[in-house]
Amino acid sequence: MTTLRTFVAIELGEGLCDHLASLQDRLDGQLSSRSVRWVRPGGIHLTLKFLGDTRLEQVEAVKVALDRAVSPIPPFTVSVGGLGCFPNSRRPRIVWVGLYEPTGTLASLRDAVETHIAPLGFPTEKRPFRPHLTLGRVHRRASKSEVREIGEVVQASVIGELDEMSVKEVSYIKSELKPSGAVYTILHEAQLRLA
Repeated sequence: MTTLRTFVAIELGEGLCDHLASLQDRLDGQLSSRSVRWVRPGGIHLTLKFLGDTRLEQVEAVKVALDRAVSPIPPFTVSVGGLGCFPNSRRPRIVWVGLYEPTGTLASLRDAVETHIAPLGFPTEKRPFRPHLTLGRVHRRASKSEVREIGEVVQASVIGELDEMSVKEVSYIKSELKPSGAVYTILHEAQLRLA
């Protein structure tokens, strides 16, 4: 049985990717070692739903469900800024930049995607939605002192608003894991409600 590794996400504009690349360089310059694997800026996106292994015969149904999910949602804007770590700055594994959308439209969009895709065999995410953009992942081989340093650098960094992101569509994406990193292919773009 052939499967694809897929997810649903909001893609970033080129200008925002440039800001994120500058931020990664700035953070990397403050670290004494190469203890963080930085995500290629062109590969950063706001994941709404990770589907994982998807059978080929499910792909068309996901596209239809995605169109239905997003069509009632109006376009909106998200502010990008702030810096943090998952699970926290004492034990960082992921370095992220935050997203702020005060109207609740982003959360509504994510909930609509979950609701429409769940009946196709993709369980609803139980964890609370914490919108973020992953900048980097801490190397497994990082020492305790390197991990501590990463948390301290992130905690000490004051990051105001980097940019704003205009959201008009949601992408259904195939991910292929390769030795050089993930390769993403857009399978479908679902448009938010037209004005």
